[in-house]
Amino acid sequence: MYPIITISGNAGSGKSTIAREIAKYCSAERIYGGGIRRELAKEMGMTLEEFNLYGLTHPETDVDVDKKITANARELAKNKIVIVEGRTHFHFIPESIKLYIKVSYDEGAKRIFNDLQKENNRNEGKLTTFEEVKKSNIERQASDIARYKKYYNLDHTKESNYDFVLDTTNLTIEQGIQKTIEFIEKRLNQS
Repeated sequence: MYPIITISGNAGSGKSTIAREIAKYCSAERIYGGGIRRELAKEMGMTLEEFNLYGLTHPETDVDVDKKITANARELAKNKIVIVEGRTHFHFIPESIKLYIKVSYDEGAKRIFNDLQKENNRNEGKLTTFEEVKKSNIERQASDIARYKKYYNLDHTKESNYDFVLDTTNLTIEQGIQKTIEFIEKRLNQS
């Protein structure tokens, strides 16, 4: 069985970019839980925020997706390293190398707002100002915490859940990628 690396974190932290770069570096398969949730939201004609609120009373929006991702990750890990990007997968794959990438609300909102000015493929709805993005991120974090507490009795923001925690607030994306790769290399060499 090859290693599985799970990556959690908050919005705008750079976790998706870091996950993509680690996948390239390790020649790994990447599973993007957020992308799956965004697609489900689109299929239901909802923004991600609306879908997350819907999820507070419809556990299948989390539970079924999490079960499928976990099973898929373990199957893929029979043949190669797997990167699973999702807020709760460290919990469902306890044998994984668990990473948490965090950022301040202001910096995370600034990064997302800048991305939205280029192209809105995040299904974030019609957020037109920095303040709206920041408010949306804070509400999303609260919704995530409430859903995961309700369905799994889990706080995904508790840093003691993870093997590696990186605050990217004052880092460039290149620095964040490098620090994460250094940790993973060290960890894989210990195996």
